[in-house]
Amino acid sequence: MSTPNVSLIDVATYLPGAPLGADYYAQFADSDALRDNVMFRAPRYRHHVGPDETAIDMVERAAAGLIERHGPDVLEQVDVLITHTQVPDMAFYGAGGGIAHRLGMRPDWVLDLHNGGCAAFVLGLQVARQLLGSGAGRSALIAVAQNAAGQVFDQPGVRRKAQAAVPGDGAAVGLVTVSERSPILDVVCRTYGEYAGDMTLTMDPPRKWWQAGPGEACIGFTESKITKVLARGNRQVPEVAWAVCDRIGVRPKDIGLLVTNQPNRVFLRNWREALELPTERHVDTFDQCGNLFGAAIPINFDRAVGDGRVAPGDLVLMAGFAHAGDFAGAAAVRWGGR
Repeated sequence: MSTPNVSLIDVATYLPGAPLGADYYAQFADSDALRDNVMFRAPRYRHHVGPDETAIDMVERAAAGLIERHGPDVLEQVDVLITHTQVPDMAFYGAGGGIAHRLGMRPDWVLDLHNGGCAAFVLGLQVARQLLGSGAGRSALIAVAQNAAGQVFDQPGVRRKAQAAVPGDGAAVGLVTVSERSPILDVVCRTYGEYAGDMTLTMDPPRKWWQAGPGEACIGFTESKITKVLARGNRQVPEVAWAVCDRIGVRPKDIGLLVTNQPNRVFLRNWREALELPTERHVDTFDQCGNLFGAAIPINFDRAVGDGRVAPGDLVLMAGFAHAGDFAGAAAVRWGGR
């Protein structure tokens, strides 16, 4: 019995609020030893989640695009719901159950993925492909919400740091079905567990993240950690991209469109060069949206489709890495058009 083709049929996205310019952070800027580091060269704009806006709200607003294009019943038929939220609204569980209820879904599978980080959409494609390909259902929804910029990074003490000006918020959903329309040709995901403890939160005075205290939590960056993350990211994304291309029998320079996460401009440039791709074949919304974490890949792909940068039949390569380099993934899709 042959395995059925599983396709990424469509993506829909949401960016909260009006764009915030670089001058927003300039008014708070403080002395910071890392301010001149290439890791923290700020985008021109980014979006922030609203003060009372939840991850479920963001996903619902992203899903509106799917409903508009595919009809009001498209989500009722979903068998598998896969979610990733950068900052869960509740500490003890993910958003999957709430998303299913809000969208009127009754899926057989609800999976909240935390380890995928900035490559969560690729991990979601792998999980959906495996489940649908094995007969667990006919359709899946991948929902990703990045909501750290307007919450963690906009705390009064944190917004003075160089790291605060880089992230932006947004959400996206991807519809995956058993069909031959836009086949997911292959997916490669790799876990580098030896780096799993290298991304940390820091507070002053030190405490565990859930303990009360006066200091606000931010990411514990140091020059040494940044050097390691840059080296890992520069290596891992091209590695998984090459691995997928090898498995489907193409060279990276022959793909139609590269879609990645976008931590900063340095990574974007280095990944293009490593894969021998011109700028016009790599989607880059960094100056409009900042670092979108796990939402970057689907938001960037949606932007490329809307702008006419990818045509039916084009080979799309999606790739990214997560956290301090503990996970990386790449997926190849033969886009069938919207």
